Amino acid sequence: MFLKFSVVALATALCLPVAATAQYVSHRQHERAKHAQTRSDHRHHTGAKIVGGSAVGGAVVGGVLGGGKGALIGGALGAGGGAVANKARENHDVKQRERTGNY
Repeated sequence: MFLKFSVVALATALCLPVAATAQYVSHRQHERAKHAQTRSDHRHHTGAKIVGGSAVGGAVVGGVLGGGKGALIGGALGAGGGAVANKARENHDVKQRERTGNY
């Protein structure tokens, strides 16, 4: 029992310096970065380009492989994948703005 407790205590102690060096960003800084990213995306229609391009690509592939019905299914799947990719890109860009302080 004592050995298990000492292993857990040691592991916790070794993890503390790593956790303490994590970058802290306030809620206000996060909101400012998120707002700046949203403004930039809306100005350049970035989300529409990504989702639309993915939908077109999916429709083309689906059309080649399965005709009209395949194009419809491929377009829907492409749009869904594009929406997920766009959200991941937005989150990455917000974190990058937080790191650089570029609001």
